[in-house]
Amino acid sequence: MRILHVVPSYFPAVRYGGPIVSVHGLCKAFAQRGHDVHVFTTNVDGKTDSQVPLGVPVAMDGVNVWYFPVPLGRRLYWSPRMGRALQLQMRSFEIMHTHSVFLWPTWAAARVAARFAVPYVVSPRGMLVTDLVRRKGRFAKNAWIRLIERGNLEHAAAVHATSRIEADELARFAMDLPPIRVVPNGLDSTPAFESAGPCTAEIERLTMGPRYLLFIGRINWKKGLDRLISAMALLPELHLLIAGNDEEDYQPALETLAKQNGVAHRIRFVGPAYGTDKLVLLNRATALVLPSYSENFGNVVLEAMSAGCPVVVTPEVGAADIVRESDAGLVLDGDPDRLAKGIANLVADPDRLKEMARRGVHAVSARYSWDAVAGDMERLYLDCASRQVEALK
Repeated sequence: MRILHVVPSYFPAVRYGGPIVSVHGLCKAFAQRGHDVHVFTTNVDGKTDSQVPLGVPVAMDGVNVWYFPVPLGRRLYWSPRMGRALQLQMRSFEIMHTHSVFLWPTWAAARVAARFAVPYVVSPRGMLVTDLVRRKGRFAKNAWIRLIERGNLEHAAAVHATSRIEADELARFAMDLPPIRVVPNGLDSTPAFESAGPCTAEIERLTMGPRYLLFIGRINWKKGLDRLISAMALLPELHLLIAGNDEEDYQPALETLAKQNGVAHRIRFVGPAYGTDKLVLLNRATALVLPSYSENFGNVVLEAMSAGCPVVVTPEVGAADIVRESDAGLVLDGDPDRLAKGIANLVADPDRLKEMARRGVHAVSARYSWDAVAGDMERLYLDCASRQVEALK
């Protein structure tokens, strides 16, 4: 198949978190399965632009990535050159897949696909959650949903959710949605710890010290770090390492909370961690904790499991079902007292920790490789394409 993915930001703009990694993982797996895969994206990278060629395909792991400039309206990723490319090339694709909502590229792509009768799949990537819409610009986002997003979603061939939690959230919106299909994110094989190469001196020092819990992700209110920092007051034997970028200047508030709870001396913000640093952090952690208020999936859960690190998540994390089914960790209530009690019971049982680590490694390799996930998505694409052919007869 000739497949087009449209996503507002892409590598090397990793500051935007998990969706970039998961979209590229899926595209790469499709290319390895023999498909002709293209990505339309922008060169936006925070307040600057990625230094990439514009308007031409850039080969990346067998995927043709097209970067387009955003002259104005950076918050919406408005790109007239992308719009012209969509008009010129859309007819050549058999299926299109958009990632995100509330942003211009995916809205424009859906409109062009509908005009040329190209079936398309929409992945909201955790952006269509009722509580998030209420918290962040409720009136503007509700207006956008009524005027733009509703039509894009209702005319899609399918809506893709990465977890049951995300699918349930989508169903709460009063829209006449097409089939909602749940296909989880996948994971590339994690390199063996012994052959990963040296980490930085700072990570080596921190990970060889006292036992620590680990958080990896964007430093953002919805990640629930306030709950975890409060819980640390009841976990005096453990330290906490927080690895992630702070795009919203939220870290100072968390540092103040840590001081108020008397735990600042046991908490360290280490900044973003990639490659060997990330693998070492996971491999040596007592457990990864993701206490999110809202998380459509949680790629780091699979990364931790693959690295042999037990995981603790809250029920609001999309990957919580994977944790339960694989018995690779615990799903705990986010209340700080209950969270701390559950973690304390877990870390006091070394044999249980080892068994969870073993189960996590097995589950990822058996069920959550990108090739397996791409196979599920491939069946969804073929179904969407065949239904479109029948509709046009």
